[in-house]
Amino acid sequence: MVWAIIAGGFVITALIGLPIGIGLALIGMTILHVVVGNAADLAINAVWNVFTEFTLSAVPLFIFMGEILLVSGVSGRMYNAVAPLFMRIPGKLLHTNIAVSALFGAVSGTSTSTAAAIGSVAYPELEKRGYHPGTVVGTLAAGGTLGLLIPPSLALLIFGATQQVSIGQLFLAGLLPGIMLALMMMGYIWLIVSRRKGVIPEGGDWIGWRRVALQLLPIWPVGFLIFAVLGTIYMGLATPTEAAGLGVLASIILGFLWGDLSLRSLWKAFGDSVQVFINIGVVILGALILAQAISILGLPLQVLTWIESMQMSPLAVLAAVSVFYLVLGCFFDGISLMLMTLPIVFPVMTGVGFDPVWLGVIVTILIEVGMLTPPVGMNLYILSGITNNRVTLMQAAYSSFPYWILLLLGVVILTAFPAIALFLPQTMY
Repeated sequence: MVWAIIAGGFVITALIGLPIGIGLALIGMTILHVVVGNAADLAINAVWNVFTEFTLSAVPLFIFMGEILLVSGVSGRMYNAVAPLFMRIPGKLLHTNIAVSALFGAVSGTSTSTAAAIGSVAYPELEKRGYHPGTVVGTLAAGGTLGLLIPPSLALLIFGATQQVSIGQLFLAGLLPGIMLALMMMGYIWLIVSRRKGVIPEGGDWIGWRRVALQLLPIWPVGFLIFAVLGTIYMGLATPTEAAGLGVLASIILGFLWGDLSLRSLWKAFGDSVQVFINIGVVILGALILAQAISILGLPLQVLTWIESMQMSPLAVLAAVSVFYLVLGCFFDGISLMLMTLPIVFPVMTGVGFDPVWLGVIVTILIEVGMLTPPVGMNLYILSGITNNRVTLMQAAYSSFPYWILLLLGVVILTAFPAIALFLPQTMY
């Protein structure tokens, strides 16, 4: 009966277009009231306990910080400073899209903000220079996914806050995999440029290493911002929430002194961040209610018992969960997908022996794939809009498909060599 309520609830939610957070809450409340027996008040306690946690307040602060950087024009300055660095490498400014997305991800924490910020600067410039539009959009969509993995990652922050996993360890765990994926993407760019003609324009003047260094020097304030957020966490000087507050303050100062931030645009960033957090907060609320109902009924234990009876290996469980995420990623945005599945996925995966910190990185990469998967691939929508639909959604999806494969290859590599994700957390904690 319980599984029928969950499956039926998901189907009805999808068919009538009900907001996913409300759908999850209604499913959870139905289970608590009908199956458990008038136990809906337990949901109130679960929601209250999490929403009053100090750690969760970092989420709106990191969202606000990302919005400030988006409206202040900092991304444009970063792009223009880093661009000359790659002019002698096959692929030229396509590599800049990945590198600056990774750098911006280290201060924004979200995928959509990274794609929007870098895409709005890079696409018009690269189109004007004669780069292939679809290829440009593919690199920008792929680079945007790095914003969800490279710390401070909103996905890892929410994962840690809801599953009681150290956020500091999760942030450290996301660093090397994020760099690895960025290098894999740049390697693929090198490959396609060497095999296909007309992807990038011919020529391009090399300005010399001295001028490259001089153009990089002015972006030193970004290093100050990265230290304010990540350095203070890693050195034990601040909690994630305190670091998020420092990040907001540093981004405001940076925006006024180095960017184009004004009081009007700051207010706009605040309004946009409130809207984003309300959307995420409703999903968190619904996921917490469903998690409480699932936990009381012991459904994760039932799933584990079933897995043991089927004699499935941990790798087989991981493969099944990966396919599960790939399918659902076609229909739900990343954060919603993560929150609606973790009540079952987290206890089951840790129950078969996977490290919870490593699992946070894997789940984040799997929901990143959804950012590149139509019909709900948010990065594809954003970048197709930036091009004024000159690159359609399906063209963007086609150009992004090789990077979709690279993300899955990243999951395989991290499964074979989990130390890539766990080395820094185990060394520094």
